[in-house]
Amino acid sequence: MIWIELLVVLFFIFLGSKLGGIGIGYAGGAGVVVLTLIFGLKSGSVPVDVILIIMAVIAAIAAMQKAGGLDYLVHLSERILRKNPKRVTFIAPTVTYWMTLLAGTGHTAYAALPVIVEVSKEGNVRPSKPLSIAVVASQIAITASPISAAVVILASFLEPLGVSYMQLLAVAIPSTILACAVGAFVANKLGKPLSEDPVYQKRLAEGLVKQKSTKEYKDSPSAKRSVLIFLAAIIIIVTYATLISKKVGLIENPTLPRNQAIMAVMLLAAMVIALVCKIKLNEIPNMSTFKSGMSACICVLGVAWLGDTFVSNHITEIKEFAGDVLNEYAWLLAVVLFLASMLLYSQAATTMALMPAALALGVSPLAAIASFAAVSALFVLPTYPTLLAAVEMDDTGSTKIGKYVFNHSFIIPGTVTIAASVAFGFLFGSIIL
Repeated sequence: MIWIELLVVLFFIFLGSKLGGIGIGYAGGAGVVVLTLIFGLKSGSVPVDVILIIMAVIAAIAAMQKAGGLDYLVHLSERILRKNPKRVTFIAPTVTYWMTLLAGTGHTAYAALPVIVEVSKEGNVRPSKPLSIAVVASQIAITASPISAAVVILASFLEPLGVSYMQLLAVAIPSTILACAVGAFVANKLGKPLSEDPVYQKRLAEGLVKQKSTKEYKDSPSAKRSVLIFLAAIIIIVTYATLISKKVGLIENPTLPRNQAIMAVMLLAAMVIALVCKIKLNEIPNMSTFKSGMSACICVLGVAWLGDTFVSNHITEIKEFAGDVLNEYAWLLAVVLFLASMLLYSQAATTMALMPAALALGVSPLAAIASFAAVSALFVLPTYPTLLAAVEMDDTGSTKIGKYVFNHSFIIPGTVTIAASVAFGFLFGSIIL
């Protein structure tokens, strides 16, 4: 029966991936109905904390966006990129990485993509090079962001095992930064220079390549204030999490647990932005970040609930089948997470669905943290929004989705980056933990 139930889970995950976007959440909920009412399984846990954290963080980000903060960050990114257009393949992923790390969502990369295309053309760099690794960097940075749901989830699983939130970040941040550098090096070697690309030359002759944008950024005091308020909120969260951690122990028996502190501080930041920057609150739900964030909540709800329903009912059988293998070959966890995130389309959902089972099977905290970056394989199937946006915005035609599905511009830089992050994770983890 377990195999039939597993097929049910995979069917609904596949169905959700075909529906796209919020559909993965819908399909997950449908799968829970089938497993519980038809197969008689006990309902798994609903990832309430994860969803509430996403909502609180997105509320603050949307307020910052309304105040012009995201436009200001993009303006800063453009200035950095234009300083050395020849090195855009290395600078672009650095920009999208830090934007994601600070915001806790990879959707901030959207605004930087057209800038990357323009700067690439100015420097005679094939746009597929910086775009591919920039998109991957925006995804893998989720596994190092102090306020991302995925990091918070894994931290909550690891703390009972003696690994603190700060130790997790101490391994994840340098591992992913170095991995992105490796990925950028590989991406820079792929494809001809732009001036030698026949597809680009043809599109240029046909007038399909846009000229440099003349749009000027207008400085806004409220935009700068909103960014500073949001950054202050992140610093407060990280500091508070450190002070209440068992490793530091400066605050014992805190009245506000870490997860709730993230929610409260993010909502506080949103309120301060609203008051200081005098934004129209009724327009916040119309912000693109708000819409994508609420969509992510539904996806996490459905898929994580479905995964936990299956795993919690069959943990004994899973231990017998996979426990010894994962204990002997710890790196296989990264492979499992890599394949799962291809379909789940969410670092948080993949972490929530599989990490508890992996740790229950006896996988060490070191292996869990080192493999964590593999939940970012959202680029493998060429249907993720930021990937599609990069293809659409590259008017030179160099960023492509191949006719064989997997032979697209992102697959090599992305796979190399995740593999490098896992390797660096084991290296740094063995020193820090």
